Amino acid sequence: MEAVAARLSHLDPDVEGVIRVVMFYDTLMRRRVDLPALARATAGLAECVAGIRLSGSGRTIRMAPDGREATAPPAPASTTTAITLDEEEIGTVWLEREGAPGALDEAVLDRLAIAVATVVERYGPARTTMADPALVELVISSTSDEAARNRALRLLGFATELPIKVVAVRSRIPLEKIGTLICPGRPVKAAPLGEVGIILATAVDPARLPDGVRAGIGAAECPHRSWQDAGTALRFTTARQPVIHYADLGALALLARIPAEDTRANADVVAITRLAAEPEDLRTLDAYCATGSVRQAADSLHLHHSSVARRLAQIGKGLAIDLNEPGGLTRARIALTAWRLLGE
Repeated sequence: MEAVAARLSHLDPDVEGVIRVVMFYDTLMRRRVDLPALARATAGLAECVAGIRLSGSGRTIRMAPDGREATAPPAPASTTTAITLDEEEIGTVWLEREGAPGALDEAVLDRLAIAVATVVERYGPARTTMADPALVELVISSTSDEAARNRALRLLGFATELPIKVVAVRSRIPLEKIGTLICPGRPVKAAPLGEVGIILATAVDPARLPDGVRAGIGAAECPHRSWQDAGTALRFTTARQPVIHYADLGALALLARIPAEDTRANADVVAITRLAAEPEDLRTLDAYCATGSVRQAADSLHLHHSSVARRLAQIGKGLAIDLNEPGGLTRARIALTAWRLLGE
C-alpha cells in the first residue's frame, strides 16, 4: 500500500491519476480497513494531514503522513468534502495542506468520503439520524408491549436500559440536522409522523435548537408517555416561546384535555377569536399577557407605553375583561392559550 501511495503522490492531474486514485481506495475497501486506516492511507497519499469527522458521534480522526495520529493543533483545511449516507450528511473529510490544494486533492477526498460512508454503513449500529418511521412508531406506541419496544430500540441503535427523551417538532429545517444539533455525540433518531417530526434521544440540549423550530419536550421516561407529553407541549408553543418542556406547563397542561367543542364555545375564547381578526391587537394582548406589564409589553413591541395602554383599554372593552385586574389578566391568559390550542 505504501508503495502505491508513493507512486500516486507524484502523479500529474490527469485522467490516469484520477483512475489510480479510485483504484487505490478500491483496494483499501477490499481489505475492509477501518476509519483510522483510511485516514492514515490518505495522509500518506496526499503527503499532508488527513481528517475524518462524524457528526453523529462527534468522533474526529487526524492522521499525519508518517502514519501516526496528528498531535499538532489542526491547521486550516485546504480542501473539505462532505460525507453522505442515505442522502444525509453524516460528517466531513479534509486535508490540511500548506499552500494551494494539490491537483488530485478533490479526487482523493471524494473517494475518501465514499469509503468512510461505506465503513460507517458496514459497521455502525446507528448509521444515520433518520430512522424507519415504523420502528419509531413502535417505540412511541401505547399499544406496543415491552419486548417489541425494546427490540425496536435496539434496532434503532439505543441501549434499552437508557432513558429515552422524546421531542416533537415542527420546522422546515431537515429533521436529521435538528437531531444532531440537540444531541451531539450521542444516539439520536428522527422520523416524520404526519406534520410533526419525532426525535428520540438519550439527551436533549434545547439551547442548540435553531431559530424557526417549534419543539415540545416530553417529561416521562416511558417513550409512549413522553411522546404524548411532547405532543402536548408542542401545542403550547408560540413564536414568543418556541420551545416548551412539558414539565414546565404544570396545571396549564390540563387545558389540552378540554374537548375542542367546549373550548370553542367558551365566551372568552369566542372573544379572542374575534380579536384575532386584528393581528396588531392580538400581538398587543399577547405581549401584555406574557409580561404582565404595560411598559415591558411596550418595550417588546417597540411602542410607547401610553399607546399600548390605550390599545389595551380598547381590547379589554372588546373582551369584556378588566385587564388591569389580576383576575382579568389571568382570564385573558387562559383564553388566549385555549384559543391557540384549537390551532384554528
